[in-house]
Amino acid sequence: MTDTVPAMTSHRPYLLRALYEWIADNDMTPHLLVDATRPGVQVPPGAVQDGRVVLNIAARAVAGLQMDNELISFSARFGGVSQGVRVPVGAVLAIYARETGQGMALPDEPGGTGQELDADPSPAARPGLSAVPDAGAGAETPGTPGAAGPEDGGDDDGPDSPGPRRGGHLRVVK
Repeated sequence: MTDTVPAMTSHRPYLLRALYEWIADNDMTPHLLVDATRPGVQVPPGAVQDGRVVLNIAARAVAGLQMDNELISFSARFGGVSQGVRVPVGAVLAIYARETGQGMALPDEPGGTGQELDADPSPAARPGLSAVPDAGAGAETPGTPGAAGPEDGGDDDGPDSPGPRRGGHLRVVK
């Protein structure tokens, strides 16, 4: 009998699908924060800001959404033109609800191979968690200016005169 632990597949696609469902079930708008510089990311270049893009993946904003273990793909309108979008799961930095900012920032995977097991499983080798101070009223959710949605690339699924926007709860920390 050996003491080796079998390698597991990445948990990222499972988390993404679960969080997408949770956000949609709560009648919120799921957004993905994507590193557009990663290989395999296919998004309209005009939607990218500072190497990142925020994608509105609500059912009302996209067509043909497919989320499998390697790739997220769908069709959406950017500037009134329907375009295909392809995002490798490893390029997703976060998924969150636009209205509340609740969601999850996804950490980089060790070695970028999609394998979750690290050579050193000791607690000292694992990254720690720390509290992020509240950004306060008027703070924007990371990447919101580049948000892509139906028709013109903006968020076109809310009321014409929304109430005050709550500050985001996610912050990408490098």
